[in-house]
Amino acid sequence: MSSRKGRKDASRVVREQIAREKRRKRTLFTTIAAVLVLVIAGGIGWAVYSSQKSDEFTAPPGANDAGTGIVEGSGPVTIDLYEDYLCPVCKQFQQVNGATINQLVSEGKATVVFHPVAFLNRFSTTEYSTRSSAASGCAAKGGKFREFTDQLFAKQPPEGSAGLSNDELIDIGAGVGLNRDDFASCVNDGTYTSWTEHVTDEASKSGVTGTPTIKVNGSEVQDKSPDGIKAAVEAAGK
Repeated sequence: MSSRKGRKDASRVVREQIAREKRRKRTLFTTIAAVLVLVIAGGIGWAVYSSQKSDEFTAPPGANDAGTGIVEGSGPVTIDLYEDYLCPVCKQFQQVNGATINQLVSEGKATVVFHPVAFLNRFSTTEYSTRSSAASGCAAKGGKFREFTDQLFAKQPPEGSAGLSNDELIDIGAGVGLNRDDFASCVNDGTYTSWTEHVTDEASKSGVTGTPTIKVNGSEVQDKSPDGIKAAVEAAGK
């Protein structure tokens, strides 16, 4: 009798263990399935967000087809110039090379695509890099992008400061011949802020990690001197 009872108890224990194992597996499978659903949903959500973020921008007149920069000239060689208006080295670059680049454009040797990126917002208390870049889009809309850019570098604020105020940016724009009311409205409304974000994101995706960066027909130029730039354009044009 006790032997049969022992076998029954053992069978019950085994059945209970099997039942517990089945419940554990069901719980595990349910958890895995839930995690997979969340991962898939998150991936879809991120893809949708990314596509919306990259698509939702307004490029100013004079921008290239990709909306990543302002085009000047129509020469056979393309110079891509990535600069941040708060970058001191970019100011030096412009002082040393600006006339050379303008000459290459005016002589019909090169097309320049200027990408005003906002890499240095962390060095301003008011996100000056973004605000000045967006303002340059307003200047492009008014046909004074180059003149405005030259003045932004000439009056560049120090890193770590608030940067130039919107009113000061508007004064600069009016000073280069832009209609004050139209330009002020564009700057204060942040019309081209989304464009600046797009320019900056696309620059990062293309491998640009610092400013100034200059590329000639897609190849980065290491010798950032007038002679180095001229030589790169001449070699690319052959």
